Amino acid sequence: MREIKAIIRHDRVPEILDALHQISGLPGATLSVVQGFGRRIDTTAQPGGYGETELAKLELVVPSALTGEVVAAIQRAAHTGRHGDGKIFVIPVEDAVNVRTGAHGIDAL
Repeated sequence: MREIKAIIRHDRVPEILDALHQISGLPGATLSVVQGFGRRIDTTAQPGGYGETELAKLELVVPSALTGEVVAAIQRAAHTGRHGDGKIFVIPVEDAVNVRTGAHGIDAL
């Protein structure tokens, strides 16, 4: 299993979710509105400010076999060609537990 975290432009969320809904066997996703900043200096920020911006964070835990397809779908749908399109992180998941059923691993998804 792999955890996929994507920090993306919030205005690209509908396109990304649509792309993910096309993937058969995808267990689900969690979407959060977050704030952050990157390396690029925001010249419009107020003095003392860091130029934070509203972003979306998408988190999924998927079977390893779906990792490439999910990452490619997010990358395609999130891409605008401008600075700040986002980042995708892929992290190994040792185990998952379904709180209600007690199922472990892939069965917990």
